[in-house]
Amino acid sequence: QVQLVESGGGLVQAGGSLRLSCAVSGRTFSAYTMGWFRQAPGKEREFVAAINYRGGITDYADSVKGRFTISRDNAKNTVYLQMNSLKPEDTAVYYCAVDIGLGVVRDLSKYNYWGQGTQVTVSS
Repeated sequence: QVQLVESGGGLVQAGGSLRLSCAVSGRTFSAYTMGWFRQAPGKEREFVAAINYRGGITDYADSVKGRFTISRDNAKNTVYLQMNSLKPEDTAVYYCAVDIGLGVVRDLSKYNYWGQGTQVTVSS
C-alpha cells in the first residue's frame, strides 16, 4: 500500500513563500511521476505541477509558472513544491499524488495514489 504524507502548509502573507513536502512510502518512489494538485473551496481539484521519475522533466500550470518549483529527492522518497510570490488566489488544500504510468501528465484521473492534503492560506 502506498502512503503519501504532505507537510509544510500554513498561513502566509501575500508575497511570501512556503515549501511543501510529500513523503512517500510503500512503492519504488524513484520509478514514478509525482504531481501536486490543489483544491480551493467550491472549486474542482486542479493540476499545479508534476515531475518525472528522474526529475529531468517538469510541467507547471500557467497560473504558477515562474513562481512555483517542483523537485524531488529519490534518496529520501520525497517530492517538494517551493512556492514563492504567493497570492491570495493560491489559497487551497494542496495534494501530492503518484502516477505509476509513464510520462508527465496533468490529468488527475491518471494518478493512482493521493495524500490527505495540506492547507495553504495566503492573506492579502
